[in-house]
Amino acid sequence: QVQLAESGGGLVQAGGSLRLSCAVSGRFVSTMKMGWFRRAPGKEREFVGEISRNDVGTRYTDSVKGRFAISRDNAKNTVYLQMNSLKPEDTAAYYCSTTSRFGDQYTYWGQGTQVTVSS
Repeated sequence: QVQLAESGGGLVQAGGSLRLSCAVSGRFVSTMKMGWFRRAPGKEREFVGEISRNDVGTRYTDSVKGRFAISRDNAKNTVYLQMNSLKPEDTAAYYCSTTSRFGDQYTYWGQGTQVTVSS
């Protein structure tokens, strides 16, 4: 059973940075497609970005391109979301997710970590 646990959220001023972590158990992160999503109060869940299996590539939603970056540390079995130049509109609960072993739909979710950006 795959389990995901996010950490690293907090309160930061606009223009600041945070790095979120997603610790993975039950499968090797190097073989996994991993995504980050967020949900702001009163809004639907939004795709933030993802890293493909075996580090073929990453992609991001337009609003975070050039500011956010996803990476993974295979030795720690952890995926990261580095967030720079944060804006108040980045305030949300952030979730990491992964697919089933050979599927493409996001199936497993962490509990989320709150990011609040003050202006």
